[in-house]
Amino acid sequence: MNLSDDEVITGKHIAVWFSCGAASAVAAKLTLLRYGKTNKVSVINNPIKEEHSDNQRFLVDVEKWLGQKIEVAVRSKYPDQSCEEVWADRRFMSGPLGAPCTQELKKKARQEWENLNFPDYTVLGFTSEETGRADRFRLTERDTLLTPLIEAKLTKEDCFRVIQEAGIDLPEIYKLGYPNANCIGCVKAGSATYWNLVRDTFPDVFESRSVQSRQIGSKLVYYKGKRIFLDELPEDAKGRSLKNYNFECGIFCEEKEKL
Repeated sequence: MNLSDDEVITGKHIAVWFSCGAASAVAAKLTLLRYGKTNKVSVINNPIKEEHSDNQRFLVDVEKWLGQKIEVAVRSKYPDQSCEEVWADRRFMSGPLGAPCTQELKKKARQEWENLNFPDYTVLGFTSEETGRADRFRLTERDTLLTPLIEAKLTKEDCFRVIQEAGIDLPEIYKLGYPNANCIGCVKAGSATYWNLVRDTFPDVFESRSVQSRQIGSKLVYYKGKRIFLDELPEDAKGRSLKNYNFECGIFCEEKEKL
């Protein structure tokens, strides 16, 4: 659903899904500013065990900025919200259609919350570069998707600036060179550049992913045109570049794109 600026929603329940990233934080702010006075707006987070611990500090700062408590939604089958537990249980880590952790800990957790709370509209942090992803979500998930960032023509870089201008420190994970605030060692990433960044910044996570992917038989990284196991990746291997955002401060799976 695309709404023009003169269209009005009143008396509805709008669910904003906050991922501990800059874009979804700004999407929540815009939703509250536009619809908060005449609608019930819930802001919900799926906490993931494998995310950087600073994400929760960011969540608290965003709560203060929004002036509203952020709810938590977890998958009843996996109350610890652990990706590693999902991979072990499913004996599968990732493939062309995505990863089971996204299905279980994001999508199904969201659906469980929706089945209890009955929102009329859904907001995700799709930016102006992601109109295709928003359209796919409408076709496959919800045609009642609202896209405040796209309507405002805000890019991901714009969202970083909005957060900084609000005086909020961005999540630590961005400052380490990662292009988003999802899990450390995201198994949907296939870039040798990404995995060697993980090896450099979080060697314990790299080792854990290497061991578990061997146990399960998942080749997570592309190198020289084919998939290989993480423990086969040369330390100097380069792959697809990571997005670099330039800011004065010097910095630099729902649904996330592959890195």
